[in-house]
Parts: sequence; C-alpha cells; structure tokens
Amino acid sequence: MSSVPQIIKSVFPGRKVVIIGDLVADQFLHGTITRVSREAPVFILRHDETDTVPGGAANAAANVAALGGEPILIGVVGGDANGGLLIDSLERSGVNCHSVVTDNAFRTTTKVRVLAGQDYAPRQQVIRIDYASRAEIGAKARNEMIDNLRNTAADTAAIIVSDYNYGVADASILSAARRVSKERSIPLIVDSRFRLHEFRDATSATPNQEEVEMILGKGFSDSDCAKLREDLSFDALLVTCGNEGMLLLESNSEPRRIPVVGSAQPVDVTGAGDTVIAAYALGLASGLSFGDAARVANHAGGIVVMKKGTAVASADELLASIAADESTRQLETAV
Repeated sequence: MSSVPQIIKSVFPGRKVVIIGDLVADQFLHGTITRVSREAPVFILRHDETDTVPGGAANAAANVAALGGEPILIGVVGGDANGGLLIDSLERSGVNCHSVVTDNAFRTTTKVRVLAGQDYAPRQQVIRIDYASRAEIGAKARNEMIDNLRNTAADTAAIIVSDYNYGVADASILSAARRVSKERSIPLIVDSRFRLHEFRDATSATPNQEEVEMILGKGFSDSDCAKLREDLSFDALLVTCGNEGMLLLESNSEPRRIPVVGSAQPVDVTGAGDTVIAAYALGLASGLSFGDAARVANHAGGIVVMKKGTAVASADELLASIAADESTRQLETAV
C-alpha cells in the first residue's frame, strides 16, 4: 500500500461519488435517569438533548465527504421536521443535497436511540424506536431521483447503491444505475440489507457476514462466497466479518483474508458498513485495485467502530491508521 497514502491525499479530494439509496435520520436522545415512576416499575428519564446525524445512505455520503471526496446524494425525505433536521446535518457535513427529493406524502425514516444514565455516568442505549413511512414513494419522486442520477452522471467516478429495504432501491433505480455505470465505465458498488440477489451485474458489493449467512447459511466457506460472487456476476465481493476482518473475492484470484485493523473489541458498530462502502467506493473511484480499496475500507471501518454512535472516518484518521499499521509491520519484520 506504499502509494495508497499519496492517492488518499491527492486523488480522493474532489472525486465525485453518487450515493443513491435509503436516507435515515439517526437520532440519539440523551437523558438522565432521575427516579422510578409511581405509575409503573420503570425509570423516569429527564430529556437532556437529541442529536440528529446522517444514517443509512446519508451516512455513506457523510463518510465520502469526511474522506475528502465529493458526495452527490440521491434519495427521498418527507416534508417533516426530521427530514429538515437530516438535511441540515448533511449540509453541515459537506454533503451536496441538491439531488435529494422531498415527498410530502412520505415520512422520513428515523431511528431514535435512547441513551440513558445517571448523573456523571456513561450513557447506555436502552431502547431503539424506528419510524418508517407506511406510504410508498410516489412515482413523481421516483422519476425525479432517476432524472437526478442521469443529470449528475457526467463527471461521476463511482456509484453507491445503499439499500436498507425502505423502498428507494427498486428495479427502476437499479436499472438506471447499471446503465450509467456501463455508459461511463465507472464502478457500481452495492450494499443491500436483505436483497443482494436482486443486485446482479454490479461491479462489487459489501455484505456483512450475517447478510451472507442469510443466503449461504451459517458456516459458509471461502469457496461458497467465491461461487456467490460468480452467480451474481460481480467483479469482486467484499464480505465484512466483524472482528475477523474481511474476505475479498475476485474473479481469477484466490480468496483473500484481510485481518482486522486495531482492536478486535469494537465500541459501537452502528453505521460501520456505511463507512466501509464509502471508503471502498472512493478508493475504486480513485483508481485503486480491489485489494487496495478493500484494505483502505478495512482501516476506515476499524476507525469508526471505536467511536460511539453513527460516526465517520476522516482522511487524516485514515492516513494515521495506515501509517501505524505499516510501522507495526516493519517492526515485526525487523524482529
């Protein structure tokens, strides 16, 4: 990876990546436990503050921005308060939201994590409350997203499709993304929570171990994953395996295991997959090989799992992690 740091410094900045998918408002409600309620055997939580940060495809876009790239985000929010809070947070993160569509009949997907604790004690997550739209995305909003994808394609270096199964990444969106990818000869990278089989013919995908187990069953082998990559007609498949690192499968190559970077005991894995696909896609958009892009993504993922909540990895953090890893390897070689 000797040339990778220079590419991160000189090529990542300004490299345009389109992210299309399900936008999520990740909210963290902080509160202090004061006493037990008289009404029921439950704690009373005094609300302190609520933070709204980008989640889902929006978090992938925030990570592209943090790494120096120029994200172009395409998705849909409702004409509600949480949609406005999400857009505000994205713009503060340096994400271009001009292609985000507002559908007043749609409810912004929101995940509220309640973090509670006593005075001067660490806050712990006690419950998560999810709000999802019962209304389908309207035809007008969907057509507008497809038009936005086509209109932003001219100088785009990669496309990410982030599917959390909230309705954005349907067949029409995927077809448009495939068409742009082929016409522009740029990578199309997919992350799908439940429907990977529906995303055939992409350049690559970044499922986690649990998502692969849903397809292949527990105890899958490297050869099983190689067959899955071939069946789905991906050029490469990058499987994230938690504290066991990553598994990279490419055509005409043996499966490669990439060891975990940093601590094997994560602080919080919330949104780590969004960071991985952002770094991986930005690496491919900048001309890195699948192997080098995967290693960059591995470092980025290792950084965010040591942070609480939905987080991003910055370019400076990424460069420091790569430098520390290379120094460790040199010391081990010398010994």
